[in-house]
Amino acid sequence: MRIKFLLLILIALHFSVAEAAAGADLYSGEVAVLSQAEEDRNQAVPDALIQVLQKLSGRRDLPLTPVLDEALVNANRMLLSYRYTNFERVGPDGAVEKELRLIASFMQPEVDRLVQQLALPRWQQERPAVQLWVVVDDGQNRQLKPVEFEYAWQSLEDIASLRGLPVSWPELDEEEVQLIDMRLVWGGFTDYLVERGAPADGVAIVAARREGPRWTLRWNIVSGKQKLSWNNSDREFLFAMAQGTHWMADRIAEANTIAAAEQGSRMVEIIVGELDSSDDYVDCLDYLQGLSLVTAVSVLGAEPGQIRFRLEINAPAAYLAETFDRGTVLLPAKAGSNYDYEFLP
Repeated sequence: MRIKFLLLILIALHFSVAEAAAGADLYSGEVAVLSQAEEDRNQAVPDALIQVLQKLSGRRDLPLTPVLDEALVNANRMLLSYRYTNFERVGPDGAVEKELRLIASFMQPEVDRLVQQLALPRWQQERPAVQLWVVVDDGQNRQLKPVEFEYAWQSLEDIASLRGLPVSWPELDEEEVQLIDMRLVWGGFTDYLVERGAPADGVAIVAARREGPRWTLRWNIVSGKQKLSWNNSDREFLFAMAQGTHWMADRIAEANTIAAAEQGSRMVEIIVGELDSSDDYVDCLDYLQGLSLVTAVSVLGAEPGQIRFRLEINAPAAYLAETFDRGTVLLPAKAGSNYDYEFLP
């Protein structure tokens, strides 16, 4: 009776997908302004729109075209809402400066249309946060995220936010810090941190040392299936961290963007099994609807423990399979199963 009841509810229903929760902030830009005057706001809104396009595409440099020029001139027409926030910026000397910022949110359909007109790649919106482990060697000892460089950590967070790259810091008390083998962290062994609870889908180790007048930074990153490493240096620690953060965002975006030529509507059908309760059905639907690759979900039929879905997607099916692989909700079915994916509650 329960299955028949579910069939009556589900068959032939069509579920329209709203904006993915993971991408809610991707359509907002944050710009420093002198005041809340209309003139200052009008000058800042185009800069906020550029930020949004950079977040969505993963590109630092946008193509200079008449289409972009016109969009920037008319940026206010795409504005959905705006507000102001007071930000306290820490300087290298520890002094705090207050900064007024405009947070401008834009209409998603209009921005998406602009991305297509500009033929920009699209960085997928499911972006696991990269956990940052920064170790600084001052010549006497090695410290994890020393407080005297708070200005640099703040700048790193700002750049990551501007690029649309979620980041986080490990939350450790003094006892937990003592249990960490700093030699392995300094050596860039990301596997060591993953084994001790760091996120397997995003962890970065930055080993920073001052060598003469320059700071040298060594980066080791794991992001999904990516393993990245590089070195950079600068006379200023702040600039070295900024360069490395941009490079990190560039590489992660490149590996997770969909080229303009690959974007477009397609249909794919999947059968999901191991749906053992009404809550499982709802959770599975919520998951599929929340994916940025999926624009619509239809339920074609249901049998005990499984449902056949038709998905309208905006990229080749291979990207959808990769998205499932990165998550922990749907796993490829075991050999001999009569469905494609297994739901994990």
